[in-house]
Amino acid sequence: MGIPDQRQLHIPDLEALMDAAWPAPDRHSLGPWVLRAAGGVTQRANSVWPRTAPDDAGPAPDELLAQARAWYRSRRLPLIFQVTAGTAMGALNNVLDRESFTTQSETLIMTRGPGNTTPDRPGPGVEILTEPSAEWLGVWWEVDGRGGVEEMATARAILEGCPALYAMVRDGRGRPAAVGRLALPETGHGPWGGVYSMATSADARRQGYGTAVLDTLLAAGEGRGVAGYWLLVTAANSGAQALYHNAGFREYGRYVYRQERPRRALTGC
Repeated sequence: MGIPDQRQLHIPDLEALMDAAWPAPDRHSLGPWVLRAAGGVTQRANSVWPRTAPDDAGPAPDELLAQARAWYRSRRLPLIFQVTAGTAMGALNNVLDRESFTTQSETLIMTRGPGNTTPDRPGPGVEILTEPSAEWLGVWWEVDGRGGVEEMATARAILEGCPALYAMVRDGRGRPAAVGRLALPETGHGPWGGVYSMATSADARRQGYGTAVLDTLLAAGEGRGVAGYWLLVTAANSGAQALYHNAGFREYGRYVYRQERPRRALTGC
């Protein structure tokens, strides 16, 4: 696995880092679950994080589910769970299966420990920013954005909700070509950094820009005492997985999103 023995993290600790690195502006603790909402901007920030499985001393899963459903319905959002693979979530998955929740967007959690070689200096021509500039946001939103000005403002609030560094590289004509973000959450789980928002403009791909951005983020993190890194990549994105594997990242776990099916309204008299 990618996590070094001397700084071993368990999945709940890593999930806490992931939550802090992409913080939903609207959140509510519901027993063992954290309900998160951000006006529908990204699945991650609009899903339930089940920190632990419900226990016998607390509310029954059906009761929690009803409360979560009402919370999201009041925000005009679907009820979605981010569920990490493993036996700990078996009971929750059984409940969601019974309620006919769909399974979608399988995602790999990849990690990288300190035993890997990191470039001594940033990649050629890569700029490091302490906040997302308009150019940085433009590249990322072009690739991953969904929505207009209001949604982009929400996305920016999510990005800036955690200390982070932002990398951007330009092409030969000076145009922004690729970007990436290194989240540096302060959760008490050690010096870990999360690589997020890696994006390359459509006409700048397969030219090494993504590699330059990633190398720069890793070097910048090491310069700030970061010893281990994680990132998230969809299971279907084999190209990105190859880039991260070459940089020393290895699969550590997986999660999926479980979404409630829309309920049809009654019709007729």
